[in-house]
Amino acid sequence: MRRLMPTGDVARPVEFAQDAQPTTAPDEVLIKVEAFSPNRGETFLLEEPKPGLIPGKDIAGLIVQAAADGSGPQAGTRVVGHPPMGGWAEYAAVPTHSLAVLPDEIIPVHAAALPLAGITALRLLRAAGALTGRRVLLTGASGGVGHYLTELAAAAGAQVTAVSATAERGARLRELGAAAIVHDVSDAEGPFDVVLEPTGGSALAAALARLVPGGTLIWYGQASRTPVTLNFFDLLAGPENAVIRHFHYAGAPYGPDLATLLRLVADGRLHPEVGRVADWSQTAEVLIDLRERRIRGNAVLTIGVAQ
Repeated sequence: MRRLMPTGDVARPVEFAQDAQPTTAPDEVLIKVEAFSPNRGETFLLEEPKPGLIPGKDIAGLIVQAAADGSGPQAGTRVVGHPPMGGWAEYAAVPTHSLAVLPDEIIPVHAAALPLAGITALRLLRAAGALTGRRVLLTGASGGVGHYLTELAAAAGAQVTAVSATAERGARLRELGAAAIVHDVSDAEGPFDVVLEPTGGSALAAALARLVPGGTLIWYGQASRTPVTLNFFDLLAGPENAVIRHFHYAGAPYGPDLATLLRLVADGRLHPEVGRVADWSQTAEVLIDLRERRIRGNAVLTIGVAQ
């Protein structure tokens, strides 16, 4: 079979290679991949790939071999999965605790855009606690996670201010429920009860300054690739006793959260934002555009025909 492997070349970060079909563990199914979605963080890993890196965490497709231990769906079932690696290939092995069955009304392209971004959004909002009536600032809101956070937080009753670099992307966030759109953190009119911050660099300090005293900032990324510098005494001018919480989404099982995301999509309460769909022969080009922030929301690559 074919799979995409790292090249170490930032101008063409992956290329096709021949490989054997994955050997499944007793609690894994074998999936014929129909669509997969790269994440921006994966583009950073591809710049200087470590030995053994086999990329691909967000996939949708058809089970062609059920799990030997009897867990999970049977062969012939379409699913969305979040394997630890190896998803950018014609076939992928996925633990049964990290997949969910696709409803008939959800196409593989939309399903593939759900796992990492959607699970991150769900778990961030659980970490933030009850949001009804609270003011929430979302920085870096134009990516896959940001779109899901905007829609889910607004539906939970939060008054959401989203930071978006462009008017076009901001308009979509407004449609998803954002009460206000700003193009820079410095333009956000606080104070806010909660800040969800994936950018790092100067944006984190600027967002932190807009918290209420005792408010919470959840730091879940460093997309700017710039370290954060904070001054203790700056907090005394406003967000005194603020809580800064480091957050990482990872932790199996993922299946229950995937099932929740699928239910929300099927009910029309969550809308995957797919800014680019292309054949997987164009993966290298799409990865560059994703890295350079030229794609709104998620990018999805298809293998064969994904309806």
